[in-house]
Amino acid sequence: MPIRFGLRFSLAAAIALCFAASAFAAPSRIIILRHGEKADDEPPAYFFAITPHTAELATPAVTSWNKPIILYSVLPQDNEKDMTEALNERTRAATANILTNPALKGKTVVMVWEHHHIADPKLDADHEREDSVTLRKLFRMDILPGVPDAWPDDTYDYFWILDFPKDSNVPSKFTMVKQEFGTSFPDVPANDWGKPEDLPAGSGCEAKAKD
Repeated sequence: MPIRFGLRFSLAAAIALCFAASAFAAPSRIIILRHGEKADDEPPAYFFAITPHTAELATPAVTSWNKPIILYSVLPQDNEKDMTEALNERTRAATANILTNPALKGKTVVMVWEHHHIADPKLDADHEREDSVTLRKLFRMDILPGVPDAWPDDTYDYFWILDFPKDSNVPSKFTMVKQEFGTSFPDVPANDWGKPEDLPAGSGCEAKAKD
């Protein structure tokens, strides 16, 4: 009996130790993009995407750095409600993995995500913290200053950069950076955060239809 009890206690302690280690296995930096056609000097360890469209747009960066992409796949659904529920479930699963996976600890990862599930006050209002469905809530960005409560429909070319202290899955710093294409891509729309797209003449881009 003492040996059996000792074995049981040791096993329980080992499980608790593994859980504690995984609970603080967050990356050092998470970079969140609405779309993946961005340029950056910092090579990430992994990319994450959620839909075929986000995976497609992340592919040039993934290929140029020869990095893996992890797809929490959500395929098009028959109706909007089912699509939203699928995005909810996979967003929760992805953030749980990113915050607890030892393989990601101390690394930089990039998430190319659907913008309503990055930040959306309506989705936030519909779910309690323990049932959150946006990256803003799931990564606890709401405790940091300067984090927008929504990602505007007409805004694309920004980085959300979230930094974590060592051995912590609670973020300590939020930075939002506009992607500046400069003279290299003069025909790319470059509207500021929350401003309507100002399409340059001859850009070949089509303005999004208003609801």
